[in-house]
Parts: sequence; C-alpha cells; structure tokens
Amino acid sequence: MAFVAELWRFMRARKKFWLLPIILMSVIMGGLVVLTQGSAVAPFVYTLF
Repeated sequence: MAFVAELWRFMRARKKFWLLPIILMSVIMGGLVVLTQGSAVAPFVYTLF
C-alpha cells in the first residue's frame, strides 16, 4: 500500500495526472488476465472482446 501512496504523491507533485488512466487500465487488464486463468469467469470475459 505504501507503493500506491508514493505513486499518488509523485503524480500530485509532478502534475502527472495523465498517468492515472494508464495505470488503471493496466491494473484492470492484469486483473482480467488473472481471472481468466482457469476460472469459471473466463467465458464471460472473452465475450467482452
């Protein structure tokens, strides 16, 4: 959790708020990859794409 706080402080201090959507989409896509690894959710995720 300290990493997230430090990342937020960096973005706030350096005015790099454009990084937020990139980071969020990376986390969401990573979560989808983890969910589709042999789970019952996989067929539903594949229909999104």
